Amino acid sequence: MILRYEIPEISSIWTEDQKYSYFFKVEMALLQALEESGMIPKVSNDFKKARIDLERIHEIEATVHHDVIAFCSSITEQAGESGKFFHYGCTSSDIIDTALSLQIKDSLRIEIQALKELRDQLWRKAQGSRDLYTLGRSHGMFAEPMSFGFKFLSYVAEFSRRLTELENYELHLTGQMSGAVGNYTILNPKIETRVMELLNLEVEPLSTQVIPRDRLATLASIQAGIANALERLAIEIRHLHRSDVNEVIEGFKPGQKGSSTMPHKKNPIASENISGISRVIRSHEMIAHENTLLWHERDISHSSAERLWLPDNFGLTVYALRRAAKMIKDLHLNVEKIKSKVESEFATASSYILHKLIPDYPGTREELYAHIQSASFEAKNRHEFIQALKNKGLKLEALKLDSVEEMYREQTEAVFDRVQKTYRLI
Repeated sequence: MILRYEIPEISSIWTEDQKYSYFFKVEMALLQALEESGMIPKVSNDFKKARIDLERIHEIEATVHHDVIAFCSSITEQAGESGKFFHYGCTSSDIIDTALSLQIKDSLRIEIQALKELRDQLWRKAQGSRDLYTLGRSHGMFAEPMSFGFKFLSYVAEFSRRLTELENYELHLTGQMSGAVGNYTILNPKIETRVMELLNLEVEPLSTQVIPRDRLATLASIQAGIANALERLAIEIRHLHRSDVNEVIEGFKPGQKGSSTMPHKKNPIASENISGISRVIRSHEMIAHENTLLWHERDISHSSAERLWLPDNFGLTVYALRRAAKMIKDLHLNVEKIKSKVESEFATASSYILHKLIPDYPGTREELYAHIQSASFEAKNRHEFIQALKNKGLKLEALKLDSVEEMYREQTEAVFDRVQKTYRLI
């Protein structure tokens, strides 16, 4: 991860030194399970003073060209005669894949918190703009008035769904201790179960020496879904931020500059950054799916790719989530501009008027539609539109045309209540 986008809490989980610490945690759980089963003598105390020595691991790996062997050798030479029971009965992938699940689990905790923070910021923004009415667009064109809060509420719902998927993904975090080709030559399922109990992981029901990579493909798909939600949010902010729309503006700090040559510029740099980062996150999904295609159920073609995409994926996703949360928190709504468009384009309430007049209109729906369409095309403002409708003989007295809020408030509140209950929002 380049420093510009680095999240230290994530990076620290995926350092080489920390990777071997996870390896050691798994190996110690295996030693405990073996001791409890009586398969080996009680030797685990002889390893408690062992330390991760990267320099020594690299020195050994330069000869053996195998990182797990180098790691094990660096540990066993610190434990004397008891070292022969280290890595007993397992194969490299038992340690690598189980440790990987622990790394993912710790990374997920950080990401879930970042996702909750963004969801909560969106929820607060939605509540704060619930009674602010804007012009909804369809095909990019003015369509009908709607609560501005609906914009944020849409993302609250989407990120809530992604949050559920991410929290449920923990069921995919499995470990294995099944030995070469997963045939339990030395170990057995009972020992494997005990190891996973100690590590607080589920047991992989059927490992083939490696944990099936469709599990990581599922993770990548969830992350791609989060990236989609992030970019959908970013695109909306970028559209609303445009000079000719001017309905929102990202926070602009004292001393900040928007252009190297144009002093007047205030660019939507956060949302543009999030769009770019989201593209990289989505690219990882293809790698993860291709990694499921292992020869005869097992090889290490996935290994090199995972060393790259997994740390970057978590780091970039947390970075984008945190940046999006700050962007939403600091987002300024140009309330007067938003309101003025609803007023000047009052003809966009034509659907409301059409359906309210249908029951008492003496003619056909098509005739009434034509009258309202004609008035909307002719009018230049709210007053002219209403007058044009009256000139066509339409009776508007029973309609709530004094304010858009009165026309739509009841339905707006109902939708907010439903979203709050569906996603258990406070």
